[in-house]
Amino acid sequence: MSFLKAEWRKLALLNYEISPALLKDYVPHGTELDHWQDRCYVSMVGFMFENVRLLGVKVPYHVNFEEVNLRFYVRRKVNNEWRRGVVFIKEIVPKPAITFIANTVYKENYETLPMKHSWETNNDKFTAEYNWKIASGWQSIKVLAENRLVPIEVGSEAEFITEHYWGYAKVSEEKTNEYEVTHPRWKQYPVIGFSSEIDFEANYGAKFAFLNEATPTSVQLAEGSEITVEGKQRLG
Repeated sequence: MSFLKAEWRKLALLNYEISPALLKDYVPHGTELDHWQDRCYVSMVGFMFENVRLLGVKVPYHVNFEEVNLRFYVRRKVNNEWRRGVVFIKEIVPKPAITFIANTVYKENYETLPMKHSWETNNDKFTAEYNWKIASGWQSIKVLAENRLVPIEVGSEAEFITEHYWGYAKVSEEKTNEYEVTHPRWKQYPVIGFSSEIDFEANYGAKFAFLNEATPTSVQLAEGSEITVEGKQRLG
């Protein structure tokens, strides 16, 4: 049985090129940074968790909720094949039980904060916005797109960002948790524009303060799908 079944919906992704040196301390044992056309990325991602079931059970008041995370991309070679995955700098949710389970079982770096979101359709336009509140005030990611779905092109940067099917968490310098994430290939909405109010230093520390002045290399709005998170295995 899958550890978690859910839907990830309306994923707003702000993708930034970053120096690999800044991520060196975060790379889990047994993995290496994954690149697209020699570029290293971090992504700021906001989306909705819907219809959440832990070990097949819906937990009251924990079925639908927002998540915002900052993540980067790694890979691990197994039997001459690459497993392409993500590592999370931090994941923010409004539910303390989710934070407790993720941090305890998977050794992720979750934080519980007040959150809200809005989805708005206006004729042929669609807007997705995700907000979370830190000590200095509300933060936001907002993406405006055409209200139609298109395929994600094979070999594109968008494919690189969305088509990762493994998660890795650094337990120690010698140990890593690995887990599989399953979902069908996603479609995306053509993006028209975006806005954001993110204090990267306040959220993620001084190392990421430079992103306060950076412009995303690309912005995506993916529809998402049903997903599963499988049980973890320990590497190292």
